[in-house]
Amino acid sequence: MIATELPAVAAWVPGTEPAAFEPDALVAATNRVREAAHVVREGHRGRIGLGFGGELRPGTGDGNGTFQGRNGPAEPTDGRERGLDLVGTLPPLWPEWLGDRAFLEAHGVRFAYVGGEMANGIASTAMVEALAKAGMLGFFGAAGLSPARIEESVAHLREVLGVSRGPGDTEAYPWGANLIHSLHEAALEERTVDIFLQHDVRRVSASAFMSLTPAVVRYAYTGMYVDPQGRVVRPNHVFAKISRPETARAFMAPAPAAMVQALVDRGALTPEEAALAARVAVAEDVTVESDSGGHTDNRPLGALFPTIRALADEIAAQHGYTRPIRVGAAGGLGTPGSVAAAFAYGAAYVMTGSVNQASLEAGTSPASKAMLAQCDLADVIMCPAGDMFELGVKVQVLKKGTMFAARAQRLYELYMAHPSLEAIAADVRAKLEREVFQMPIDAVWAECVRYFTLRDPAQLVRAEKDPKHKMALVFRWYLGQSSRWAIAGIPERRLDYQIWCGPAQGAFNAWAKGSYLEAPEGRDVVQIALNLMEGAAVITRAHQLRTYGAPVPPAAFAFRPRPLTVA
Repeated sequence: MIATELPAVAAWVPGTEPAAFEPDALVAATNRVREAAHVVREGHRGRIGLGFGGELRPGTGDGNGTFQGRNGPAEPTDGRERGLDLVGTLPPLWPEWLGDRAFLEAHGVRFAYVGGEMANGIASTAMVEALAKAGMLGFFGAAGLSPARIEESVAHLREVLGVSRGPGDTEAYPWGANLIHSLHEAALEERTVDIFLQHDVRRVSASAFMSLTPAVVRYAYTGMYVDPQGRVVRPNHVFAKISRPETARAFMAPAPAAMVQALVDRGALTPEEAALAARVAVAEDVTVESDSGGHTDNRPLGALFPTIRALADEIAAQHGYTRPIRVGAAGGLGTPGSVAAAFAYGAAYVMTGSVNQASLEAGTSPASKAMLAQCDLADVIMCPAGDMFELGVKVQVLKKGTMFAARAQRLYELYMAHPSLEAIAADVRAKLEREVFQMPIDAVWAECVRYFTLRDPAQLVRAEKDPKHKMALVFRWYLGQSSRWAIAGIPERRLDYQIWCGPAQGAFNAWAKGSYLEAPEGRDVVQIALNLMEGAAVITRAHQLRTYGAPVPPAAFAFRPRPLTVA
């Protein structure tokens, strides 16, 4: 059966406006997502269009001013009326209805939209506050910050936004913070969890984890209890950001019994919490991260998401969970079309990152925001990561306007080729001091000594015994400082800015060009979110209409940014 032979279910009589059949009218009609829309047809094999309002009558319309009722043709009672076949009705489609209803209820948010945790406070407290008050969820970018700065920030958020006690709590806004896997500093990870528990941080986005650690398991299960209805209640919610099935599996399953018991043995969990831990996943919200800024495996969402979604169902069935694992999508989400596609894959929620860095609320410099606003689709590159330098792990950064990626790669090549700093040729060493470090290597090492004396003295002990580790610490100094130079906007280090960025930024810039969102000073983080969600709803409606056989023009899938408000 072809699309134009869909059976009619009734007749539709126009009200104050005719049905939309022409391309421009169909484009305008698809934007009216908050209204019920009637899919109508002119006669048995006529055009498919969209009508609003009007009146439904039994029988069918012949498209020529009469109705084929139960007792034969009936003349219209009003000259404006024209009998049209009704082949279906599309209910209102609010942007708030995209995503999983269970996600909205579990976290007390209006939109299935999450602002991701850009490190070093780029995802600022101001950003988290703005998103929370707009009915969305934001994660503070705690990674890379000192414990004192983390504590100050989450204490501020708790004071301003309150502590969300669960679904139906109208006294507080939901919000969260980032817990990043600290490969070399397990104590820092534990200290961060201490801060989160002390200040009632109820949501944590766990990122860059290659396996479970005692810190993230302790956070996940602390405070769990059984309510009067026999349901397990968890005060703390882990959002596991993953890009590999094996990592996803670890977070979707209950934590290993041996790890849980070790936490009980040291008094970090109660026996009651440990017993309940066997019944629930470490994370009931899992964010599938595709090609993103920062740490990424560059996986396409279309291949990665269905794999993880199927895995979530498999693990839930295997462990007999009474509630499903919610799977969200992140990475590459810079336009309404990409957000609509994520929801079409079945994403419970979407998480954005790169596109928020140039927003007014982002905790980075105007210089960095201006560079991000000029980024094109291909202006990103992979380069060595500072926190996992020795392992060869890479991050995705902005390429245009900076030499950071090339210089970072050169440092990694030197690290792999030499056993120590002293083994590097004198002319190469002099060039590093002149162009990259802009100070003698000995001065860089003195900076490292001051830093690790306070943060992790064990690194210095190891460096005394292992010259290659000392070289790694010196090279990591540059990689660490480069992001701070970008955040502070140090003019003389502009060529060394490390700005985490994925291709979504270039896609966003192309979409926003010529609109009020083009310039950084117009990029309010809530306006970005509202436009992505509104556009995703419009594109979803256009696709719905296309499935009925309507000649939906390409322009219907090209939602343009516009000032929006949260009603």
